[in-house]
Amino acid sequence: MGPYLEPEYNLDMVQQGSWNGKYLRVDMWGMKHSFSVALKQVSRLLLPLTLMMLSSVPALVNGCDFGQSICGAQAPGDIVIGIMLPCHRKVKALHDRIRPENFQCSKFDLMPFMKSLAVIHVIEEINASGFLPGVHLGYMLCDTCSYASKALQNVGHMLALNTSLNIQCDYIDFRPRVKIILGALYSEVSIAVARLLNVYMVPLLSGASSSPELSDKLRFPVFMRTIPSDKHQTKAVAKMMAHYGWTWVGVVYGDDEYGKAAFQSFLKDAEKNSVCLAYQEVLPHYSDQEDSMQRIKQVTQQIRSSNAQVVLLIVRVEVVELLFKEMIRTNTSRIWISSDAWSRSRYLAHLDGINKVGDILGFNFVAVRSESFDNYLKNLTTTPGGYNHFIDEYKNLRFNCSSECFSTNPPAYCPTHDLLKTKSGNACNFTDPQGQNDDFLVKALDTSEAFTDRVAVWAIANALKTLLKCNSSSCSGEINFPPWKLLKELKMVKFNFDSQTYFFDKNGDFVNGYDLIMWEKDGHHRRFQRIGRYHALDEQIELDVKHFIWLSTANTTTPQSRCSDSCAPGSFKKILNVSCCYNCTLCVEGTYSDVPDLNDCKKCPSGTWSLKGWSQCKPRWESYLRWRDPHPIAMITAAAFGILLLLVTLIIFLVYRDSPPMKIAEVRLSCVMMSGLAVSFASVICFMGKPSLHLCRARQVMYAMGFTLCVSCILVKAFRTFLAFLPFGQLTNRRLHKLYKPPLIVIIITTLQGIICLLWLVFDSPDIDGTPPSPQSMEKVIQCSEGTTYIGFGIMLSYIALLALIGFLLAFKGRKVPQEFSETGYIIFSMLMYLFVWVCFIPVYITNKEESTPVQASVILVSSYGILFCHFLPKCHEAFWGSKTDTLEMILRRWRCISRQNPDPDPETHIDIPRINTTSQNSCSVSLSSTSTILKSSETLSEATLHAKGHILTLVGYSGKVVEKLPYALVPQTISFTDQ
Repeated sequence: MGPYLEPEYNLDMVQQGSWNGKYLRVDMWGMKHSFSVALKQVSRLLLPLTLMMLSSVPALVNGCDFGQSICGAQAPGDIVIGIMLPCHRKVKALHDRIRPENFQCSKFDLMPFMKSLAVIHVIEEINASGFLPGVHLGYMLCDTCSYASKALQNVGHMLALNTSLNIQCDYIDFRPRVKIILGALYSEVSIAVARLLNVYMVPLLSGASSSPELSDKLRFPVFMRTIPSDKHQTKAVAKMMAHYGWTWVGVVYGDDEYGKAAFQSFLKDAEKNSVCLAYQEVLPHYSDQEDSMQRIKQVTQQIRSSNAQVVLLIVRVEVVELLFKEMIRTNTSRIWISSDAWSRSRYLAHLDGINKVGDILGFNFVAVRSESFDNYLKNLTTTPGGYNHFIDEYKNLRFNCSSECFSTNPPAYCPTHDLLKTKSGNACNFTDPQGQNDDFLVKALDTSEAFTDRVAVWAIANALKTLLKCNSSSCSGEINFPPWKLLKELKMVKFNFDSQTYFFDKNGDFVNGYDLIMWEKDGHHRRFQRIGRYHALDEQIELDVKHFIWLSTANTTTPQSRCSDSCAPGSFKKILNVSCCYNCTLCVEGTYSDVPDLNDCKKCPSGTWSLKGWSQCKPRWESYLRWRDPHPIAMITAAAFGILLLLVTLIIFLVYRDSPPMKIAEVRLSCVMMSGLAVSFASVICFMGKPSLHLCRARQVMYAMGFTLCVSCILVKAFRTFLAFLPFGQLTNRRLHKLYKPPLIVIIITTLQGIICLLWLVFDSPDIDGTPPSPQSMEKVIQCSEGTTYIGFGIMLSYIALLALIGFLLAFKGRKVPQEFSETGYIIFSMLMYLFVWVCFIPVYITNKEESTPVQASVILVSSYGILFCHFLPKCHEAFWGSKTDTLEMILRRWRCISRQNPDPDPETHIDIPRINTTSQNSCSVSLSSTSTILKSSETLSEATLHAKGHILTLVGYSGKVVEKLPYALVPQTISFTDQ
């Protein structure tokens, strides 16, 4: 709104005969230039006073002239439209009012005055255009002085018939001269007037009263308006706050109906948009109250002490003025959100120090400027046949000379400093103020604010056109109709104006949205810039200007107003006492927040996951032993190298199969061991790559069968050595010797493992592990599960461990057998290595399931290499470089030679060795086939004899000392002597 002037005089009081020195002096200014220049100085004091006294005589007839005392402007017409707007801002001496005398108004208000002129201008346009053929519209403009009781007095005058308002049983046929009333400006006044008009069903059409209460058609059936309800404005404000992230705000509202209703509506919308109130303060809507200034100081202190940087003001312009002056005095800056009551106030925009209060934004009704109206304001004249004291008063304010009031010590009757700004610089050069015109109103005010009032007049005209049955040439309907008929037509009217279609909704409101206004800095003042619009139908804000300079930050960075700092993406708000005060808590695993300030984290979509504090979800990456990774490459290389060593070893064993070390190692049994180890090495390859059902089954079965085959051969070797030193009787020895059938033992042991694996595959088969990944990891381990109960896996490993343990015990029992004749040392070491490795594997497997696959593959490699190195590589070394110890072949050859020289050996030393063929008498040679061990003697063979007793071969020196004993089980199955 524009400058709000505060004159201490008005023409209504002159017309009413309210004469006193101050008003006499002021009105004298309006006439002081009506005489000749020669008498100018004298007439300034005497003649205007005489003229004013004469002109006031008719006003004193019968104490009151209803045509002029109550309403300040009027024009006759076939149908009269009532206009109630506050051309003055307050009623004087309201606190001292005791008697029911007439109200005296003061502080001329330019903005409502301009709105009243807009209504008059449209009425004159309609009359001039012939929109209602044969019907002339008149008007009656009454000043409410921003006071409801004064407005009710105006209603009584407008509806009076012959200067009186008669009481009737019903008012169906009530036909006052005023058929409809336009107004009022403030919702509190409209509520009071509407309640009275409900009795007569006279329509009340407002272009400014926006209280949500007035949409209640049960309480206010006669009220209609050409603006949206404040329920839309409070939605727009709350959405704007949410858009800029202002969630911690203060609210100051008036104690009138407008302020209280708008505040209650805002509370609901603020909650929906997660906006919280840091405080709420109430100010008296009437600034003339004694405690108003004290209360404003208290509110100012509350605003300054709060950390809320945004303040919503739902109060009248005069209250905002007092509040801003206090903020300027205390140098307090905030972000102010205006209601429609002051969002385009030119007066506030030009307030001294207005740039110190901070940023100002607000919503105002959609407005369009009219060029024809601007031209009308530049050439103000009274409607022919009528009068307009408000125009007269304005021209006196604008063009009346009052040079003494600009002195350093002006008289008490002079207007305020704000009023003096309205004075024209050429005021003292005009002889007739009432005949002057200029473009001050167009420049000082935003004339587009009168748009809703202009639309209201056109809505009435269109409703009248229907009611009066008008065509292009005439109107055939009854002109003196009851007002309720016009109300009925008005509710159904739909018309076009300024390229837009307008109609009333079921609540009698327009739903045409709001303009979002930003108060830009313009030198020492402010100017209004439209930066967006709020669409009431879809409840959305559309910004035209997204980046502008904020005074609070001095750049385009949006200032903040929050109780708590914003929670970054990846966290959510943990509410404290109010929803806007919170602590930021990180989202837990499996949830995320991709935008700031979420009340709760979102759950990750299926197939994705997030870690603690993440702002997005991602697919888990699959973890398994990929072929290209270093660890799998190393294990595959080790397995391949093991197989290669076995192949080389096999070739060596076959090439050197007739050599003594290979005969001792038993080539055929060793080849079986190599095949088992090869399968065991090959099973490691099945641990690589992405697991599948078949791979999970194959790798365990391959290892189980291969390693069992290898261990069974070792067990045979250990058992053979064990038989050489049985502590049992001869009968038991013979029975156990019958059990020594290596092929059968190997087949039976391996078959049992095969049965175990088969039952395992049938009842609890290995499969892909379905265990959910760890919530703290983005790694999804793809691995095999060895069954749901792991019983089959445990039995398989336990069976191999049992075989290894038995082999170890048998080898340990025969540990005293000379190394030349047995492999007990190799068996003991290899089995200990196997048991140790697998005992270490069990706790690792149980405690770290995710690493079970590489651990088991590594254990298989270690145990397989242990057997390879312990059993085969030493034999290869001996085959290449030979042995320094005597072998059984050499011993038996020498024994044969000795036995020929002694044909009658003692029966005790007779050896019954099957399949000994003597082919020569001259020399002895021994051919060995099958497994044998090396016999080492501490004496020379030439001085020893070989005795056979039971299953023991004993080498006895000629001195009678037993050199060594040889288990019969270790004797070659075929020994042939050749005499050379």
